[in-house]
Amino acid sequence: MRTIGRLLLGLVLILGVLVAVVLVRTFSFKPPAAADLASVKVAPAVAVDVDAAAQHLSQAVQIQTVSHQSLADDQPAEWARLHDFLSTTYPAAHAAMSREIVGKNTLVYTWKGSDPSLSPIILMAHQDVVPVTAGSEGDWKHPPFSGAIAEGAVWGRGSIDDKGSLITLFEGLETLAKGGFKPRRTVIVVSGEDEETHGTGARAAAALLKSRGVKAQFVVDEGLAVITENPITGGRLALIGTAEKGYATLKVTAKAEGGHSSAPPADGGGVVTLAHAVSAIAAHGFPMAFRGPGAAMLQTLAPTAPFPVRMAVANAWLFKPLLIKQIGAAPAGAALLHTTIAPTMLQGSPKENVLPQDAAAWINYRIAPGDSSAGVMAKAKAAVASLPVTLGWVDPPFEPSPVSSTSSEGWKVLAAVAHRVTDAPVAPSLVTAATDSRHLQSVAVDVYRFQPMDFGASEIEAIHGTNEHLTLANLKQCVEFYARLIATAAG
Repeated sequence: MRTIGRLLLGLVLILGVLVAVVLVRTFSFKPPAAADLASVKVAPAVAVDVDAAAQHLSQAVQIQTVSHQSLADDQPAEWARLHDFLSTTYPAAHAAMSREIVGKNTLVYTWKGSDPSLSPIILMAHQDVVPVTAGSEGDWKHPPFSGAIAEGAVWGRGSIDDKGSLITLFEGLETLAKGGFKPRRTVIVVSGEDEETHGTGARAAAALLKSRGVKAQFVVDEGLAVITENPITGGRLALIGTAEKGYATLKVTAKAEGGHSSAPPADGGGVVTLAHAVSAIAAHGFPMAFRGPGAAMLQTLAPTAPFPVRMAVANAWLFKPLLIKQIGAAPAGAALLHTTIAPTMLQGSPKENVLPQDAAAWINYRIAPGDSSAGVMAKAKAAVASLPVTLGWVDPPFEPSPVSSTSSEGWKVLAAVAHRVTDAPVAPSLVTAATDSRHLQSVAVDVYRFQPMDFGASEIEAIHGTNEHLTLANLKQCVEFYARLIATAAG
């Protein structure tokens, strides 16, 4: 009995120490990504003519710079119209900046600063938009290229992605130029022509800047935004992307003899082999891990989160499996924690009673920081093992971007302005899609991805979808953000 008593006492003592450690770590927890923003002197607010800005965005939406997968379907004259529109609508900004066209239609503006010892900043917003799905035009509240100003918003394809950013950026530039602002730090604006498809414009701009030895303090492009109802702390949250996932599409091909479907082979033929291969690849996924920008977001918010969340984050060494389970319960949360695998396209026989001579599947990967395309290929090959299939990349993969700093001066300026303008807490996170900014990584110290727009579920669903629209409140917030960011970073 004495032995049992000692064991129980020992267990109680161990439990007590464990509880004490957990509580101490919880109450003393400080986010590793936190930065002191008090040292940043944010430029004052500017006057925003919302009605004029709305008219300008409306006009830009009506210019149909639609990027198609096939370049033959594009209308180059629309890009020329947009360029002319920008130059006539924003004369003060164009007088202050030099303009170059690289690639076919990519715009590079330079507002030269007075102090050449200061690294420039680069602001990005692309010109092109995605097509409207044929037959869905009648589902829109307002025609998709009408640029209608109604119900407190500007409606139409591109009103958010990304003409909303492009026009409000120029509204901010025009406001500063009219007011006599003279930057100390050079400001560069890059507006790609084909972000939605090939990204050749941004690559051309990066090559130009690299040839000139440009190394910007930071780049700001689209990516994340202000979430109006975040599930961690409630209320609004400004998320700034400090990295984005890589992108790769794997083609899996199963060769077969083909023939008539009335006499199928014992193994089912190429389609069955392909099905086994795709199932095997999908079943051998990448494990979720509490690391990188996804974890940094939660760590930043933990001090203001409910006590259980704060305790779990502060003691990830103990609660990591629980954190991963909770975050990964939803597809969007899981995407923050690992490389995702998504079979998207299939190709087989051209006729239902013909066995194909080859069957193929396309699998899209979004590669998380810390993983690589080489690791993806190795894992896929191991999954299919001895199945008679071939694997190959459709196009050369894009590797995941480096993770940008959350302690640099560039981060402090961006985060301070974002907080002041949006009146929302700021946290880093991971962009699970792809942006033009990935091409400019070589000409900048840090690359950030943020649109100062408040998004609820309906706004997020409308991006690339039906009824895309930018509210006038978001439009005003964006103009103020870009003007104050430039004045703060370059003033």
